[in-house]
Amino acid sequence: MQALGVIPARLASTRLPKKPLQLLGGRPLIVRVAERVTEAGLLDRVVVATDAPEVLAAVESAGFEAVLTAASHESGTDRVAEVASMPSFRHFDLVLNVQGDEPFVTGDALRGALARVSDDGDDIGTAAAPLAADAVADPARVKVTCDRRGRALYFSRSPIPFWRDGGTPSEDLYWQHIGLYAFTREALLRWGTLEPSTLERAERLEQLRALEHGLSIGVARLTEPAEPGIDTPEDLRRAQARWTVTARGT
Repeated sequence: MQALGVIPARLASTRLPKKPLQLLGGRPLIVRVAERVTEAGLLDRVVVATDAPEVLAAVESAGFEAVLTAASHESGTDRVAEVASMPSFRHFDLVLNVQGDEPFVTGDALRGALARVSDDGDDIGTAAAPLAADAVADPARVKVTCDRRGRALYFSRSPIPFWRDGGTPSEDLYWQHIGLYAFTREALLRWGTLEPSTLERAERLEQLRALEHGLSIGVARLTEPAEPGIDTPEDLRRAQARWTVTARGT
């Protein structure tokens, strides 16, 4: 099956102004994400979807493909759905949405999300990584709980599940959601027709719209912890430090 990667990016970030254009390792963050996704070698085509000409110009000057989309979208996946409906992208069977603030997303996460759709038959695929108990209270680390088939039950910025009785939770209790989604074309286009849901608005998590409307989300569980996405200046400083260490090969 033909697989398209779409990286949505908007400039209207409140916690980190002009986030896609903030520099990481000397290049715009959105370019670093495009590099990472392309280098994984799992997709037939990768495109950045943005409502900002400045982002479009930065991406194209770095040698990657970008398209302009409407500024009215409420979520990144709404923007991805617009791209998938464009004539030049309608032949793709699978669409992978990678959030534009995930420069350290791994090939295993991308591969696992795609497999949940292509192999396991889920409407949507995503990934999660083990999360230490001392990081569970951080609302920037979105948590997910799953059923026995690996399908998402709920996503939250709050600690889930709640460890009621004190003591030390088991090591596999908490899972951090990673910001990517694989879709069948049908599931993505259906998502684009759904109204934003109550839970989505409460938590500011777009994936809750899919769950409220009955779409299944399969979760590929990774073995190694993951970096959180970049939402704040502190996140960017932490990412820059990691990037510097990685570039030095240490």
